[in-house]
Amino acid sequence: MDRFTDRRILITGGSNGMGLAGAKQLVAEGAKVAITGRNAARLAAARALFSQEHLVLANDGAQADTGDKLAEALAAWGPLDGLWLNAGVAVLDDAAQADCGSFDRIMYTNVRGPTLQLSALLPLLKDGASVVLTSSSSAYEGAAATGLYGAAKGAVIALARSWASALAPRKIRVNVLVPGPIETGFRDFLAEEAKANFEAGVLTQVPLARVGDAEEAANAALFLLSDHASYITGSQLPVDGGLIRR
Repeated sequence: MDRFTDRRILITGGSNGMGLAGAKQLVAEGAKVAITGRNAARLAAARALFSQEHLVLANDGAQADTGDKLAEALAAWGPLDGLWLNAGVAVLDDAAQADCGSFDRIMYTNVRGPTLQLSALLPLLKDGASVVLTSSSSAYEGAAATGLYGAAKGAVIALARSWASALAPRKIRVNVLVPGPIETGFRDFLAEEAKANFEAGVLTQVPLARVGDAEEAANAALFLLSDHASYITGSQLPVDGGLIRR
């Protein structure tokens, strides 16, 4: 396939998981990619994978200057054909022990970050470009321990729908990837027992009875980034194995 020949695509949170899987596939299909991350070791490993025509950038979506730094780093690289705002952080929370620190960490990275990034990068986006945001099935699940995370990912969906309307005059499409249980290392913050309980829960809630892999989620994101999704905007694409919502 050559859906992305000579196209420039930026993926935030692209140094591991779904983002890295997507970057590899984009390069295989002829794109020039720029990826961001905040973990030095992962960034170094990613740099070893790609030639110098591709960019690997340190960027923290939780910081107030995240968008300005991205726009500055990309200004000389060329206009963007696609943007996948994928960077995020998951933290378990307790409604009885919520505090400003946990709220800020989750909301800054998952909501403020992509908001500031999109705003700063709009001048670099070509008319007719495609934007994809990563949400999560947590926005719908109502799990007791992911209230703040679910709220943040629900906000991403609301933002995308508004941005789809706002950017339609420029023919820029904005859609949302909604992953369910995808194996990306994203749950490494969980204790081993909690991970085992999660896996067991997947078998009862997911008709396909397994966790998805990063490539499966990335394939859906690339579909939304491509011209194959040319009449899709303001939409949500679940990649969750048929997750049964309560």
